[in-house]
Amino acid sequence: MKAVRWTSDEKPGLELHDEAVPTPGPHDVLVRVRAASLNYRDQAILDGEYGSPTKPNGIPLSDGAGEVVAAGNNVTRAKVGDRVSASCHPHWIGGPPRPEYQMDSFGMTTDGWLAEHILLHENALVHMPASMSYAEAAALPCAAVTAWTALNLSSPLQPGQTVLVQGTGGVALFALQVARMFGARVLAITSADDKAEKLKQLGAEAVVNYRTFPEWDREILALTGGKGVDKTVDIAGEKTIVMSAAATRKGGDISLVGFTSGFGGGLPPIDILSRSLHVAGTAIGPRANFEALLAAMDMHKVRPVIDRVFPFAEYRDAYARLKSGNHVGKVVVEVAS
Repeated sequence: MKAVRWTSDEKPGLELHDEAVPTPGPHDVLVRVRAASLNYRDQAILDGEYGSPTKPNGIPLSDGAGEVVAAGNNVTRAKVGDRVSASCHPHWIGGPPRPEYQMDSFGMTTDGWLAEHILLHENALVHMPASMSYAEAAALPCAAVTAWTALNLSSPLQPGQTVLVQGTGGVALFALQVARMFGARVLAITSADDKAEKLKQLGAEAVVNYRTFPEWDREILALTGGKGVDKTVDIAGEKTIVMSAAATRKGGDISLVGFTSGFGGGLPPIDILSRSLHVAGTAIGPRANFEALLAAMDMHKVRPVIDRVFPFAEYRDAYARLKSGNHVGKVVVEVAS
């Protein structure tokens, strides 16, 4: 099979290899990969901003989908021919995060999806709805599950609540779509008017261009009658966290899911205390969240926003598209048609 692997340089690169197809163990399935998708961290690793993968020369990408072509003797959760994706942390079935769950991660500690085949422990498997394409399912495991988890992290998302999302990357768009499935009102910020129109098409009630309105928190407060939003999904970290706190109501929730603008930010403790905010970091989520997300998307006929699909041979162009920041939605690599 063909597989892309990290190089062992101090700042990892990518190399295409020809290698043997792996053999399933007793509880493993072998999946023919049909599609894989990129997340912000995949480019951050290449840029030296995330740390090196803990599996030297491993295969990148935590997200993908394909069909089962072989199964170990003790596998009970899948059979040959099943259309599947997988939870990013293979043994996190449900409940809160534990260190042992997060120490096992596709594309970091375990070979990921940027190859023609992947070996998966059956614990990781989720079955795709019949209505969903491989490219669509491949877009979900990290960003969409993170969005689902973030919106239900400190308290369950309720119909009629107001949610603030930031930007047009994968997590932001999935958070918008999930919030609308729950019957929530969505406000958004973005950097360009054309991106604002896309957000509105997906159901955002109002969008603030933060280049036009650098103090965008004031605009969000005005849109909520001075009250602030119930939930904020903070994507950028350093450049947004203080204004995220200002734009969130007293007793509201802030889920920090990213660091696209850096790791600083300096949110003063008094901002948390005076507004009784619940601020929490989001760790993707368990398989149970992925399964709930798939059921909701299938019921509501919601499709992920895919920016572009690249053929396997052009995987470097897919990375370049992600790095450009011009994408709206997920960047997908079609490994096999």
